[in-house]
Amino acid sequence: MSTLEIRSAQRPDWDQVLVDIVDYVRDYEIRSELAYDTARNCLIDTLGCGLEALEYPAAKKLLGPIVDGTVVPNGARVPGTRFQLDPVQAAFNIGALIRWLDFNDTWLAAEWGHPSDNLGGILATADWLSRSAVTAGKPPLVMRDVLTGMIKAHEIQGCIALENSFNQVGLDHVLLVKVATTAVVADMLGLSRNEQLAAVSLAWVDGQSLRTYRHAPNTGSRKSWAAGDASSRGVRLALMAKTGEMGYPGALSAKIWGFYDVSFGGKPFAFQRPYGSYVMENILFKISFPAEFHGQTGAEAAIRVHGLLKQQGRTADDIAKITIRTQQACLRIIDKTGPLDNPADRDHCIQYMVAVAILFGRLTSADYENGVAADPRIDALRDTMQCVEDPQFTRDYHDPDKRSIANALTVEFRDGSRLDEVLVEYPVGHKRRREEGIPLLEAKFRTNLARMFPDKQQKAIFNVSLDQASLEAMPVHEYVDLYVI
Repeated sequence: MSTLEIRSAQRPDWDQVLVDIVDYVRDYEIRSELAYDTARNCLIDTLGCGLEALEYPAAKKLLGPIVDGTVVPNGARVPGTRFQLDPVQAAFNIGALIRWLDFNDTWLAAEWGHPSDNLGGILATADWLSRSAVTAGKPPLVMRDVLTGMIKAHEIQGCIALENSFNQVGLDHVLLVKVATTAVVADMLGLSRNEQLAAVSLAWVDGQSLRTYRHAPNTGSRKSWAAGDASSRGVRLALMAKTGEMGYPGALSAKIWGFYDVSFGGKPFAFQRPYGSYVMENILFKISFPAEFHGQTGAEAAIRVHGLLKQQGRTADDIAKITIRTQQACLRIIDKTGPLDNPADRDHCIQYMVAVAILFGRLTSADYENGVAADPRIDALRDTMQCVEDPQFTRDYHDPDKRSIANALTVEFRDGSRLDEVLVEYPVGHKRRREEGIPLLEAKFRTNLARMFPDKQQKAIFNVSLDQASLEAMPVHEYVDLYVI
């Protein structure tokens, strides 16, 4: 179609996708106790990931106000720091910390992503609004408001991701963080329905991030702050809509110039299910390993291989070949050969994850740093590996009743013998392993609290965070203040 064929300047009705998002955020009542309980676990795990990231200078250098010395009355605090910032910059700070180590929650479908990335914008806005309300003599927001916002942001990002692959057109999943954060924050700000529609349309009209920083040969640290950037942009767009900034009803569907035609191959979005609380209830937690999620079961299998080698008195030097049977998404994202130039490159390489786990019986954030990566045995072991797709693994990955993320390792030795294949279908953070996983998630939170706070402060945070009723009733600013150093 040429531009000459578009003659009418008549504004269309709002795209139905925009309407559905806004009406869900405005009107849907979350009644699922499972969703709220899972959201509480998601909250503590996500904040804990941010605390661990504070141990890394590359993350800390990005924090603080844009201009040193800026003072923001009633500003939002950044947990684990002394910063008190405007909500847009606070959202970036919190979001960058959350995502830095690739250790927060995950959602896997046609599109991949990390819905807890939205917490940067949600918590910063709620904290700022809560402090402002108290100053004005009004009641503050409470943590149940934050949990509700998390559930809804998870749902928006996750339900769009179920059937719509943005990576296939080269776009990064953080665009869904921007959209979901915008929608939820616009509601927290008390915008009218038309203002909320305008805000969400602005998020789709924005230029969207390319995935190139997640893939060879350009893998780099932007992937660790991209979600913080997207979440903060969501807060900014919601605040712009609050001023009455106009929206764009056909942001998605407009011929030639809309998102579908420009960025999605002309295809409208498809949806598997209406918005509810499904995504939060089924979210995947990264509990054992700070690694791209498609490799989590591979790392767990490799830990088992490490144990088997010890039992048999063998070492990695005895290995001739390792076959990794996996899903198509793993091949697309983290099957990687050749030199790995930085930590962001290494935590998106399944061969690196498996090699470290086999050699050392562990996989930690520190294992992606240059000191560990310099061990020549890692690359030598990587060179023995071959990834192959199992079509059944790929089908089970997309099956809504399974959503497995399977990996299986077969180790062959130089003497011609081999280990029986080690298969792990569901990582410990999967819903099917919740009973096993939640105590480990709580232990992970304890460890992360201990990185930053003295015993008394750790205990205060931990006790209220594990008490559902007490946490939900607590004013947001009082809870965030527990994390101030």
